[in-house]
Amino acid sequence: MSGHIAGLVLAGGLSRRMGGGEKGLQLLGGQSMISRVVDRIAPQVGTLAINANADPGPYLQFGLPVLPDTIGGHAGPLAGVLTGLEWASTLPGVTHLVSAATDTPFLPLDLVARFAALAGPERIVIARSDGNRHPVFGLWPVALRQDLAEWLATSDTMKVLAWVHRHDFAFCDFEAGGDDAPDPFFNANTPEELAEAERYLAGTSA
Repeated sequence: MSGHIAGLVLAGGLSRRMGGGEKGLQLLGGQSMISRVVDRIAPQVGTLAINANADPGPYLQFGLPVLPDTIGGHAGPLAGVLTGLEWASTLPGVTHLVSAATDTPFLPLDLVARFAALAGPERIVIARSDGNRHPVFGLWPVALRQDLAEWLATSDTMKVLAWVHRHDFAFCDFEAGGDDAPDPFFNANTPEELAEAERYLAGTSA
């Protein structure tokens, strides 16, 4: 949708609550969760990559760059964001990066457009629904990549919002869904949540 915004699917976590393995490769309605995420976000951005720290092989099927964290130690989502920002900084004309989680198969189809409406040269935008903040879904200015690198090297907390609050930022509000529809940022972290997603999917045409 926007050539100056790149996208990154964050698949770099350890998936402990799913029992190990690659969470995004879990099947939902016969299709991996990450493929559903890619299908929904790819049309919204100029270019897309996947952040993964395990064997990149299973992700190569999407024909996208697969980027391991540029810093070690499984430092969490911010390490993935930094990796994405460093990649985005090499792309001509790209000023921002949008991140999305690998386990959120119902993410909004207008995510990037709504983020872009709130964007600024150095403003971070974070998704929110029903008062719940979703810091893994963010719009990140490439201009902040060095600041983030320094934060990750020196801070005693890797919490996303701790870094976000040091900068100009805004929340972007989305409808939370109803009884028969999931929150657009519903994430399947556990086998039970994956089963819940299956029930949601069975009631939709998604």
